[in-house]
Amino acid sequence: MGFSESMESLKGFDINELDFNNAGSWPALAKLIVLVLLFSALLFGAYWFYVKDQYMALEKVEKQEQTLRQQYESKAYKVANLDAYREQMKEMEKTFGALLKQLPADTEVPGLLEDITNTGLGSGLDINGIKLQPESSKEFYVELPIKISVEGTYHEMASFVSGVAGLPRIVTLHDFSIKPTKDKSVAGVLSMDISAKTYRYNANQSASKKKNKRKKK
Repeated sequence: MGFSESMESLKGFDINELDFNNAGSWPALAKLIVLVLLFSALLFGAYWFYVKDQYMALEKVEKQEQTLRQQYESKAYKVANLDAYREQMKEMEKTFGALLKQLPADTEVPGLLEDITNTGLGSGLDINGIKLQPESSKEFYVELPIKISVEGTYHEMASFVSGVAGLPRIVTLHDFSIKPTKDKSVAGVLSMDISAKTYRYNANQSASKKKNKRKKK
């Protein structure tokens, strides 16, 4: 049967009259159309239930590949610069060691107080008092406040501050108050209260942290 004959057989054929229980009596072209529709439905179902999941899995793997690639590049960069990092660590350790040497030990604090006193006297100041205050423990160091009270001229005080800043130990100055002395008979003499702070290495805190790290390992 040719194509024209198949088309003729479809004329006057009502799709509502199709009997699925007697598909053998259908025109050949109708059978072909139904087969194409069924095949298309099967393809769509296969895509929807299988191929689509595969595409989603592929996209997920591609994203993971990008993340892993970035991690690899980051680690490769760190490995390539490992020697430079080690050199930086050595320099930091040297710098840290040099700073530690500038922090007075417990036995050196009286000597530091003497240095501050001598600096004040050498600047021409009258020392009213240099007293240690309660210390304060920080993470890696202990802060030792010192309350200083002196009298003298403005230039003598400036010389004193400069001298304390030049001491071999780390000493910082804070919260100064300058006012005229109660003795009005002496012109140009001022009274200054200032807080100095020096620091020492907190060996106990450092040792405790090292022990905790060892326990965690």
